[in-house]
Amino acid sequence: MPVAADLRLLLFNLAVDETHPALGFASAWITALAERVAHVEVITMLEGPADLPDNVVVRSVGKERGWGEARRTVEFYRHLRAASAGGVDVCFSHMMPLFTVMGGPLLRMRGVPIVTWFAHPKLTRQLKLAHRLSDRMVTSVAEAYPYRRDKLIVVGQGIDITRFAPAPERVADPPLVLYTGRLSPAKGVHTLLGAVRGAIDGGAPPFRVAVVGGPGVSSDEAYVDRLRAQRTDLGLDDVVNFHDPVPFAELPAWYQQASVFVNLTPTGFGDKVALEAMASAVPCLTSNDGYRETVGDHAERLLYPAGDEVALGDRLGGLLRMTTAERAAIGADLRAKVTELHNIEVLADRLVELFADLRSERRRGRRSARRAS
Repeated sequence: MPVAADLRLLLFNLAVDETHPALGFASAWITALAERVAHVEVITMLEGPADLPDNVVVRSVGKERGWGEARRTVEFYRHLRAASAGGVDVCFSHMMPLFTVMGGPLLRMRGVPIVTWFAHPKLTRQLKLAHRLSDRMVTSVAEAYPYRRDKLIVVGQGIDITRFAPAPERVADPPLVLYTGRLSPAKGVHTLLGAVRGAIDGGAPPFRVAVVGGPGVSSDEAYVDRLRAQRTDLGLDDVVNFHDPVPFAELPAWYQQASVFVNLTPTGFGDKVALEAMASAVPCLTSNDGYRETVGDHAERLLYPAGDEVALGDRLGGLLRMTTAERAAIGADLRAKVTELHNIEVLADRLVELFADLRSERRRGRRSARRAS
């Protein structure tokens, strides 16, 4: 385990809240980094319950309190000043190009290297500015970074393989097909419903489907209504069940019940739920070609073209016609690959090694500048 025992890390992120359905994983990341460095100062958009090591300080800009953008901006700079008071060696900005842009000029003036994580296909002016201000950009898979490669390092997704582990025995009868995540048009859950109808019509043995999630924003509520209507129109009311979003701590139990997991986001996203399912040894159907290396020899069976409900239905039916032992063998291979490529311990090692290298480079540059003067 690479350890930078004297390194002081500043970390920007979206949420520190172990109960958050989508962002609860951040606490595990913070803990893994804190085990390898001297101190971690976190500036977050939103704070909730979290059990973190003693060498971690969390400062929220107040979104959980309902504060508006102006107040949150003031809080960000107040926290940045306080967090920097004890000295900061490196800044790691996780999915927060906004904070990179806001804090970058001040940090660079103080000689603090910046590493920004980004894994999303949307290229914005904000991301371009964050790229310019950062010393390095990091991402989960190369396909998830939409801008220049001159500063990019691929480090894996950072899955807690202890939390997301196989069930001692998978006893779902009939088999359970699982989707977890936001219910929005971009996630393509309507494609799953069409594929389920196709799998049934294609002669798949009896199975159940659980859709666990809810609308991300109020505008998605109409989409959820359309999904429920589509379920009825396709005659799937007795097959597909919708479940509310669950806290992050409850997700492993859902994966452990599943016989097949379906990931619907296309190439360009670093969608961690697919890898959480794979870490739980669940065969995962995905349209994200960024996971081709992870699915390995099973690519032909598990990858399908995004939005193609016919192809998804065919592959789903194929997995459901397998024996439990055959699906378990695929799941075991996937877990091994996630452990190799996306384990949180591997990610933390890679990041801390990068942080230490950047600090050393900055120190060498300062010494060279003093000698030159």
